[in-house]
Amino acid sequence: MNLSNETVSVLKNFATINQNLVVKKGNSLITMSAMRNIVASAEVEEKWPTEFAIYDLNEFLAALSLFEKPDLEFHDDFVVITENGNVLKYWYSDPSVVTTVSKEITMPECEVSFSLENGLLSNVQKAAAVIGVPDMALESVDSGVALLKVTDKKNATANDYAVKIDVNNNNDGKNLTYKFWFKVENLKLLSGTYDVGVSSKSISHFVNKNVDVQYWIALEPESKYDA
Repeated sequence: MNLSNETVSVLKNFATINQNLVVKKGNSLITMSAMRNIVASAEVEEKWPTEFAIYDLNEFLAALSLFEKPDLEFHDDFVVITENGNVLKYWYSDPSVVTTVSKEITMPECEVSFSLENGLLSNVQKAAAVIGVPDMALESVDSGVALLKVTDKKNATANDYAVKIDVNNNNDGKNLTYKFWFKVENLKLLSGTYDVGVSSKSISHFVNKNVDVQYWIALEPESKYDA
């Protein structure tokens, strides 16, 4: 089996969420952060022939990088990576010591939804890094408009950076008042444009419009919603 560049990109992204990964038979990948506040899943073009666990995904990716176009042959306890006579045997981890997702996520109804363009997300993340703030808020302005703002919610005099975005409110025409908080460090998203849904049940859903990958990210406890 050869891994596509897109699948390698997904694996690199998942490694930023959790170094552990359990791969099930089929063409799906799913991971969860150690704090259990981020879940990500992807459908890839490859079909995994067996279930296996990797304890250190970055190490596995580094092993792959030793080859230009590696071929992977999966066995019960290890995978053999080869190219032009070069061979690397990589042993799987014990699944019992690896963090994995135990059940599917059922996304509740989203009160607010919007499209998050790739350039906008990267600009907001860059701004947070430049002014040194850890939080992002999605804050209502009026019907159909919200602010996406990065700041420090624990510091009333913190610098902030905000942009106006168009949103859809599932509110039967009524005005909504909300301030949904995220940790900037939890926005570990693969590059691309996203359809985003946010629920007052303290969870958000990011669906990539370019790659078959999606994320469920928990909101911070200070989030407020008033219908």
